[in-house]
Amino acid sequence: MARPEKIRLGDLLVQQKLISMEQLQFALDQQKRTGRKLGKVLVDNAFVTEDQISEALAKQLNIPYINLKYYNVNLEIVRRLPEHQARRFRAIALEERNGALLVGMTDPTDLFAFDEISRILKRDIDLAVVTEGQLLETVDRVYRRTEEISGLARELSEDLGDAYIDFGAMSDTAGLEEAPVVKLLQTMFDDATQVRASDIHIEPQEARVQVRFRIDGALHLQTEADSKIAPSLVLRLKLMAGLDISEKRLPQDGRFSIRVREQAVDVRISTLPMQYGESVVMRLLNQSSGILGLDKLGMPPEMLKRFREIISRSSGMVLVTGPTGSGKTTTLYAGLSEINTIDQKIITVEDPVEYRLPGIIQVQVNEKIDFTFSRVLRAAMRQDPDVILVGEMRDAETAQIGLRAAMTGHLVFSTLHTRDTAGTLFRLVDMGVPRFMVASSVQAVLAQRLVRRVCESCSAVHQPNVQEIEWLGNEGLDSGNWGKLLHGRGCSHCNGSGYHGRMAVYEMLEMSQAIADAAAHEKSNHFMEVARAHLKGRTLLDAAIKEMREGFTTVAEVMRITNQVED
Repeated sequence: MARPEKIRLGDLLVQQKLISMEQLQFALDQQKRTGRKLGKVLVDNAFVTEDQISEALAKQLNIPYINLKYYNVNLEIVRRLPEHQARRFRAIALEERNGALLVGMTDPTDLFAFDEISRILKRDIDLAVVTEGQLLETVDRVYRRTEEISGLARELSEDLGDAYIDFGAMSDTAGLEEAPVVKLLQTMFDDATQVRASDIHIEPQEARVQVRFRIDGALHLQTEADSKIAPSLVLRLKLMAGLDISEKRLPQDGRFSIRVREQAVDVRISTLPMQYGESVVMRLLNQSSGILGLDKLGMPPEMLKRFREIISRSSGMVLVTGPTGSGKTTTLYAGLSEINTIDQKIITVEDPVEYRLPGIIQVQVNEKIDFTFSRVLRAAMRQDPDVILVGEMRDAETAQIGLRAAMTGHLVFSTLHTRDTAGTLFRLVDMGVPRFMVASSVQAVLAQRLVRRVCESCSAVHQPNVQEIEWLGNEGLDSGNWGKLLHGRGCSHCNGSGYHGRMAVYEMLEMSQAIADAAAHEKSNHFMEVARAHLKGRTLLDAAIKEMREGFTTVAEVMRITNQVED
């Protein structure tokens, strides 16, 4: 392909009637003042979208526009262009085509970039246009550090030999960043952040140590290495978390903060002695991603409206329930951020503090020094709060203090590990809380689960298997009303899993007078009948089936939710 011509982007967009001359002039003035690229200024001011700019360039240059969201890249070809060059020139090698290499560029009129890419690839080049946002997202995903991590693990294994390294002394020496163990951990955190992993598992086996990442709720093997590097990794992580490096017989918990890819990440670490050393699990909490607003959680509009009304009240208890990792804390903080105004005193009591929210008092409990939930909660009550968040109702004492606070003019948020909304009230009674207190204090119970989303880039029509057909039939669904059943075939976007990202499904039981009366009733069956009638058509399962029929999640995911609810 011949070198592309230089095009004046502003004139092109005006010529194709995508922006007006006034908008162009305004953007050019801003460009002179800020030094940013014209295209970025136009997009930031919502005069035009990235897609529209790319399509206009493609039309003018008579080259294809490629939507990378739906393009399954070939990793071998992509990596022919080194990552730093891909980022520098905003380019990505895509495929072999007619004896040439197809390269996607955000600005195909950049003659210097075209010449440099041709020199690096040593091939004839055909150009396509891609948007900058999609290109950077793709580069983040495909230039993963798996090979680098495995190489660093091998290097560390060779360096260690059979000798023991005193990492305590090593931490005091200069040039620690060059130590293979530190480089390995830095690269591991970098890769985990890149693929949106929520947890890192380091698990020593007899001959190998395996590293696994939890992505969208499922574990994926990252790498395996010689087992002799495991003690070095664990020691280094213990030093970072301020744990006792001499104690290898007891479990330990700690935390530390790191900066990865220009993002602040809080790491919660747990060690567990096992047969071949110590197992380490790290939960990654990305502080840069911010707290989601209530309208970003995916609640149905009517439920969202009711939930907003409930959390704006001055007293009562709001409970969010579900298993570990179902997004309960995210939901509670979305609610807190909405009512976090200058006239509200908000105190949170948590173990640990997962999100940071300016303007509120956040307290972390510490069981080791008897700084327990109940003790902190009593102290918090003397701090004149309007709103209290209790991280978890762990025992009867904490539950009773929280419910008493809700009865005496405070709004209390908390969580419980229960299967559904109706079972939550029974759980409180089982914990020893009087029925009248539950009935008069609880305003609403919200149950939730996270289901994996079908990967948009490789979604295809799904023909259910025999087991799935039987399950669909049991739920009253036959082939006539299955809806849009989809599944992901697996591609480079979703790491071959068929899923990308997760979404929440909800069930809310609001304490109307009839339900409160039923909750105070001695006969549990009466309450269940009233609750079931209220929730008819609006259960967790109903919400998950709706997402399945609209093609957002799979039959397998909804069946998994069913098992969790009905266990």
